[in-house]
Amino acid sequence: MDPTLLADLSNMRKIQHATLSERVYQDLCELIQAGQVRPGQKLTLKGLSDALGTSPMPVREAVRQLAAEGALEILPNRAMRVPLMTKDKFRELLKIRLALEGLAVEHAAANIGKDGLKEVAALHDSLCVEMHRKNPNVDVIIRQNKELHFAAYQGSGMPTLVALIEGLWLQVGPVINLDLRAGSRRLSEAPALFHHGVLLKGLQEGSPEKAREGLSGDLLSAAQMILAGDGLPD
Repeated sequence: MDPTLLADLSNMRKIQHATLSERVYQDLCELIQAGQVRPGQKLTLKGLSDALGTSPMPVREAVRQLAAEGALEILPNRAMRVPLMTKDKFRELLKIRLALEGLAVEHAAANIGKDGLKEVAALHDSLCVEMHRKNPNVDVIIRQNKELHFAAYQGSGMPTLVALIEGLWLQVGPVINLDLRAGSRRLSEAPALFHHGVLLKGLQEGSPEKAREGLSGDLLSAAQMILAGDGLPD
């Protein structure tokens, strides 16, 4: 066989493998951030491979990457788990999120374009509709909430900052979104809608202060309800 063709086939396999590994990594990120697995829950390579419909190899690579990012812990018996979250660690992550996510929306107020504003506004409207339903779909709420936040963060024009925020969401997502799935007051009282509205107005007016006010109010109100419950150990 032509050596050039062999090289092309080898490169194609590498690309396909890299693409599959990246897809598996993204799928696992979504699983963790969406609160589909709870803090302390044990997972296995076989279970994850079966759930994702793929072989263990790309799952193993994705798990290794997520462990390096603090989103998973590797256990001695080849199992893994979502790290346990304490109230102190949650408070620490909250302070970091307020700083980094606040910085992102401040810059977004100055840099977000018309398309970005339209996206944030449309997601806010959709989230309002869903949360006011008699039986809101929690999966839809979790997805739209994340999309709204990251549409705002990406408007900052600071991709490195957005990547840091994504890492934080991997750590807090299991707690924040598991709380929603447990019928939190955050669903019935919906404080996020008010704070998202303030954030959106700040972006529309080009006001960094108002954008940060809306973002901070959203994070703090959610944290207050979560910490007031009994879901996190001291």
